Amino acid sequence: MLLILSIYMIMASQCLLLADHHKNTIFFFFIIFYHFFSVYGLKGGSFLSVKNTDHILISPNGLFTAGFHQVGDNAYCFAVWFTDQATGEGRTVVWMANRDAPVNGKYSRLSLFKDGNLVLIDADQYINWSTHTKSSSSSVQLQLNSTGNLVLYEGEHVLWQSFDYPTDTLLPNQPFTKNTQLVSSRSSTNYSSGFYKLFFDLDSILCLRYEGPETTSVYWPYGSPTSADGRNQYQNSQTATLDSDGQFKSSDGFGFLSADFGIGPQRMTRMDTDGNLRVYSLIEDQRIKKWQVQWQAISHSCKIHGICGPNSLCSYSKDSGRRCTCLHGYKMVNFEDWSYGCAPEFEGCRPDDEGFIELPQVQFYGYDSGNHANYTLASCKKDCLNDCTCKGFQFSNNDCYMKTSLYNGYQMGFYDSMYIKLPKVFLPWYHPTTFKNSTFKCADGMGRSIIRSYQKIHDNKLLNFVVVLGCVIGFIEIIGIVFFWYKSGKHSVITQQCYFPAATAFRKFTYRELKKASRNFSEEIGRGGSAVVYKGMLSDNRIAAIKKLKNTNQQGEAEFQAEISIIGRLNHMNLIETWGYCAEGKHRLIVYEYMEKGSLAGNLRLGKLDWKTRFDIVTGTAKGLAYLHEECLEWILHCDVKPHNILLDSNYNPKLADFGLSKLYDRDRIKNSNFSKVRGTRGYMAPEWVFNRPITSKVDVFSFGVVILEMITGRSPVGKQQRSDENGDRESSLIEWVRDRINETNGTRAESWVEEIVNPSISGEYDRTSMENLVRIALQCANEDKKVRPSMKQVVNMLLHPENDQ
Repeated sequence: MLLILSIYMIMASQCLLLADHHKNTIFFFFIIFYHFFSVYGLKGGSFLSVKNTDHILISPNGLFTAGFHQVGDNAYCFAVWFTDQATGEGRTVVWMANRDAPVNGKYSRLSLFKDGNLVLIDADQYINWSTHTKSSSSSVQLQLNSTGNLVLYEGEHVLWQSFDYPTDTLLPNQPFTKNTQLVSSRSSTNYSSGFYKLFFDLDSILCLRYEGPETTSVYWPYGSPTSADGRNQYQNSQTATLDSDGQFKSSDGFGFLSADFGIGPQRMTRMDTDGNLRVYSLIEDQRIKKWQVQWQAISHSCKIHGICGPNSLCSYSKDSGRRCTCLHGYKMVNFEDWSYGCAPEFEGCRPDDEGFIELPQVQFYGYDSGNHANYTLASCKKDCLNDCTCKGFQFSNNDCYMKTSLYNGYQMGFYDSMYIKLPKVFLPWYHPTTFKNSTFKCADGMGRSIIRSYQKIHDNKLLNFVVVLGCVIGFIEIIGIVFFWYKSGKHSVITQQCYFPAATAFRKFTYRELKKASRNFSEEIGRGGSAVVYKGMLSDNRIAAIKKLKNTNQQGEAEFQAEISIIGRLNHMNLIETWGYCAEGKHRLIVYEYMEKGSLAGNLRLGKLDWKTRFDIVTGTAKGLAYLHEECLEWILHCDVKPHNILLDSNYNPKLADFGLSKLYDRDRIKNSNFSKVRGTRGYMAPEWVFNRPITSKVDVFSFGVVILEMITGRSPVGKQQRSDENGDRESSLIEWVRDRINETNGTRAESWVEEIVNPSISGEYDRTSMENLVRIALQCANEDKKVRPSMKQVVNMLLHPENDQ
């Protein structure tokens, strides 16, 4: 396949660029001369455009291709990949120029300047990446060699080559030196730099190192490399290569032969996303091509540091592979990525109120604060309890290894036991079955789409083009003339286009479509502080709720982007389904499924919900919140749980809506989540908001408890409840009012407090025991102390299995 790029393509790109900027242009026409690039390379003064899929380089043997590779929503990197693809898989990328800074997918280009500098230019004309080379020769040229090496030549001299700057892959005969390193990708769908590296250390030893958010450690070779391990330290030369036959040699004495050693398949050495170094061969079996592992550095994947993150346990079996599980008393930080590990569900250090759980046959590598020999188990426990930095200890043959951090935990059939320190409140709930194999499998879903946005300034002058160009082969075809005119004389000076990470999951509507669907926004069905909701019918006859943001300033834009970013990650029957959005000019709209029965708030005002329906609404809402907090998106807080944001379908099934105030946890500092402003609605807000305390998922739990009390009593939490006592009339909150009713009737009339607080509209319909349990759950959720509040997962369990909570 030959690379043939013509002036036609160049001018077409320019004209499309102009037409895209000037949206009022209704006609343009052009004819231009042909001009050819070189067969396998890019000459000085030429470029490759991201918009043209034919703008690629092919190696002379056809094994490798170089061009723009899509890595996210409207995000591209310039890369080299194997032309031949494995069956059912995408491209096998072996090198990237700009893996950590993708460019826009419309107007970016790779340009080879006549001064010899190879640059990657983003849509806003910003130089995203460069080789920083210079040449005074007119023979500078970029070529992709048959080895997969992208080389910038000045005649026969090499100015720059991609083999000197590997990303995560080594190709056969590509030298690996002290000046290079392999860095894993973040995941199979996120090509940005990950946590694992292959490099030569200061002792000239080839090593694998984990560089996580909080810690760094070498995990291969295991322990200190010595000559007994076949490694030779302090060598003058630091090089390693995998040859074409599958033999790997390193200057430190390390080497191996691949399982399929010999002349034959395409091979590569890759620093994989899970931290293992592997050699792959492209194997064809019954016309099915696949990359097959022929060697790997570490046979037991749980020995790779950071693989499950801190405060977690890694277990492995040949049947199910690797599984990660949070330690008892800890919860997962990011349900899309295990590398962030787990965070404690408790705070502080209380030596008099702590104990231990035993994890048999478990080891946590590293982070020993000291080794105490000839210790009893009781002595170990005592020392750890008196040391607030101690998270637990390893006990082996009367030796005690105190741990200041719980990293790199794995279960492998050791004779030793690990003891984890926890508050005593967690101890009764621990069962060894807690550490059965986790079924969670979305660790590789860290494929957030990448946003590429830009601003571009252009002229408003009338555009006249007369292009006369010469063709390299020696003939002239036609002079191109471009005619165009404008509908109006006023044109936007700045065109801004945003590419939202959640947009790929929905349809992007035009403002005109939604205006037509809602009959010019004529039927209002809801209204809030920042938006109005209209009923509409889409072109496919679906009834939709169209939410139109009123505030299009910076704050309103932030809420809009938060909502579409968050709802794109949700998939639960008790969360509102979103069909699309509109981001056109100053207009910001979101299109939801239409909920026939309206909001819970409206139905409570009508007083027509029976007891069973109310209980089902409570349970469904709890399940939706539990999904947000603990199932696969724990780091999302709703921040505005109230009856107005709980919508009901035709069968009165509840669905949480309105994520405009939602918040994503900061993954690196989850224990200190920062909020720029107070979020929520008065009466439903947890005390943490008022007293500026750390915000966690427990703020949603508080609001949920208030909603339950409102559904039971029929009283609004906004405002104060009037009541009389021996001191006269006084005001109290809804929570205080319910507690006072319970306290007043306890010991007098055993059955009176339930009847006193329950809304008369559901009187006689409910089961008294169930009602008492629901009130108890609501008051526990709405406790001022967030430590007392249960998690939403615990709430769901208490609602569905009240007998287990007695």
